[in-house]
Amino acid sequence: MTDKNRVYIFDTTMRDGEQSPGASMSLEEKIQISRVFDELGVDIIEAGFPIASPGDFEAVSEVSKILKNSIPAGLSRHSKKDIDRCHEALRHAPRFRIHTFISTSPLHMKHKLNKSPEEVYESIKEHVTYARKFTDDVEWSCEDGTRTDMDYMCKTVELAIKCGAKTVNIPDTVGYTVPSEFTKIIQTLMNKVPNIDKAILSTHCHNDLGLAVANSLAGVQAGARQIECTINGIGERAGNAALEEVVMAMKTRNDLMPYSTGINTTLLSKASKIVSNATGFPVQFNKAIVGKNAFAHEAGIHQDGMLKNRNTYEIMTPESVGVKQTSLVMGKHSGRHAFKDKLTSLGYVDVTDDVIENAFGKFKVLADKKKHVYDEDILALVDDSLITDNKINALSLKSLKVFAGTGEPQRAEMTLDVYGDIKQATETGDGPVDAIFKCIKKLYPHDVNLQLYQVHAVTEGTDAQATVSVRIEENGKTTVGQAADTDTLVASANAYINALNKMIIKRSKTAPESMVVEKNTKTNKMRGI
Repeated sequence: MTDKNRVYIFDTTMRDGEQSPGASMSLEEKIQISRVFDELGVDIIEAGFPIASPGDFEAVSEVSKILKNSIPAGLSRHSKKDIDRCHEALRHAPRFRIHTFISTSPLHMKHKLNKSPEEVYESIKEHVTYARKFTDDVEWSCEDGTRTDMDYMCKTVELAIKCGAKTVNIPDTVGYTVPSEFTKIIQTLMNKVPNIDKAILSTHCHNDLGLAVANSLAGVQAGARQIECTINGIGERAGNAALEEVVMAMKTRNDLMPYSTGINTTLLSKASKIVSNATGFPVQFNKAIVGKNAFAHEAGIHQDGMLKNRNTYEIMTPESVGVKQTSLVMGKHSGRHAFKDKLTSLGYVDVTDDVIENAFGKFKVLADKKKHVYDEDILALVDDSLITDNKINALSLKSLKVFAGTGEPQRAEMTLDVYGDIKQATETGDGPVDAIFKCIKKLYPHDVNLQLYQVHAVTEGTDAQATVSVRIEENGKTTVGQAADTDTLVASANAYINALNKMIIKRSKTAPESMVVEKNTKTNKMRGI
């Protein structure tokens, strides 16, 4: 890379970003953000609009005192009072930038400024020259630049540079332009402004049409060497070009955009979180680079490809932006390969294929019911499969209906497979769980002590999966059954049945051989343990 391919990052999160309705940040939050941006490698930090309010003045002033690497900047209109206030706020810094602007589009000049093009021209001469008295780092912006007459823009840019502006910014103030048009604007300035080599051209693109990042990159490809942007793309109306997106686009597609920045990309995720926390604006899940799902894969085909070679479905590594690792999100589109890999990561290394297949089947059913299948969900499913992974399978639940509410006794209707025989029963009880357990006892008579019945949700939300634990005791033998389901009552029935199945296994292992043989007779199928 050569210096001509160095692109400077001008962050305006604390100025333009704060103009998002509801995004106001406290002084403490701005100081915290500025420290992170300084570490991130942002070249210029626009900390505020000093004359706008005492709070903005204080923020610019305090930020200017603490920056070690980044250059602090303040915004000003074409007003000597604005420029004076800007200088007063920035004067503590060893180096600083005054950023002054005026509208140049016919629409703005007529209806906003009530000035003629000649008056605006003279104002540029007066105020850029005045700002230059305080610093050699002056930036001039032609507000609504992308709706400005091209010949007039060339004339004003030439004047601003002549008066001392080292950076000239071309704002797409209302997000109106498209990449091909913006490319032409920058190319025209590069070719027609005689002194353009004396300044750096900058982009400042808004996202009203969703093109802020694309337009910014088009501007760089055409010759601009500064991008004005914000973390998470926050800003006026639909926001600004997202810093993390323009930086990672250039880094990832360096073959087409051979430009470099000073950004330490491994801190992008950190910066995103801090800005999100300060503004109260959550980052959308599908947000590029820093969104929760940016490195998450659910589709089975994608997960299988990722497990074989990350490059199949990732064009950048999560580590490169400060995310710990790729997330293989378990959902209804996940396949066996990803499921088995997830089990391995959760510590289930020596699980049999039968158990995996059993758990995977239950996982698919659960994934159709839940938006998010958490690790805890999968653990509960595997544990459930391990509990029922035996050769006896004396009892299994086929169907369950529970009638509960006020006024009438709670009733359960159950169909149970008892050693291959399908049996049905209806029982009432002191609550729905009691009715369920009575049904089981009626269909499979037994005499055990219920020592523990415990329910807890293993995941979040109203669709949380419940795990039920049941401990039973008989003649000094104790077994624990567990089951998980989004329906707590179904989980309760299965947990009790699992405990009974384990008790049958325990008894078969300690009983005389004659009893083990006898157990296979139909008579003994109905005998209690």
